[in-house]
Amino acid sequence: MGRAFECRRRAKEARWDTMSRVFPKLSKAITMAAKNGGPDPAGNAPLRMAIANAKAQNLPKDKIDAAIKRAAGNDAADIVEVYYEGKGPHGSLFYIECATDNTNRSVVNLKTIFNKNGGQIVQSGQLDFMFNRKAVVEFEVTPDMNLEEIEFALIDSGLEELNVEDGLARAIAPYTEFSALTQGVEGLGIATKKAGLERIPTTPVELTEAQMDEVQVILDKVEDDDDVQVVFTNIA
Repeated sequence: MGRAFECRRRAKEARWDTMSRVFPKLSKAITMAAKNGGPDPAGNAPLRMAIANAKAQNLPKDKIDAAIKRAAGNDAADIVEVYYEGKGPHGSLFYIECATDNTNRSVVNLKTIFNKNGGQIVQSGQLDFMFNRKAVVEFEVTPDMNLEEIEFALIDSGLEELNVEDGLARAIAPYTEFSALTQGVEGLGIATKKAGLERIPTTPVELTEAQMDEVQVILDKVEDDDDVQVVFTNIA
């Protein structure tokens, strides 16, 4: 009984740890989407998708509503979106998107992480050509779906690729077609699992397990930073 209790306690602590790290990021993403495109999800595709992503990770409704309301307040006015680029060990590259009310704090934190772990933050734009910015919508594949028909139907929504792996489909389009792609998927009656703008590497690199362990240290620390919203890498 003691061992079972300890397992439950650790599982509960892990859930709380995940919530304490992930929930603020989800809330901030909703606030930024509402700030940039208005508080009505019906006319704001990024907000609609931010809310859907938050619900998928069990962010409570009251926190979603509070994040939307926060967009009209002074706190949101101080939050800006900034991007940083970094190089890590073994040819690893990082594109980091932040939402912060203190850019000095953000860049100092990231420089410290990279400098202490064999990497460096580089000048903005230096790595931009190594990533293609794309609109990506993910949804689960069900037995009743005709993927060829779905692919054909989404061409008018800007679809470039429809990749399927392990029961999950990724619809990819130019980033300028984000609204059209999300509306196209929704118009087919397909429940979206995740949607957003991603930086897809032009030349992914393969790392050994030992090399990946070194890179993972940087990745974990960057993702844990409160100002960081999402991190993209060139790791295959």
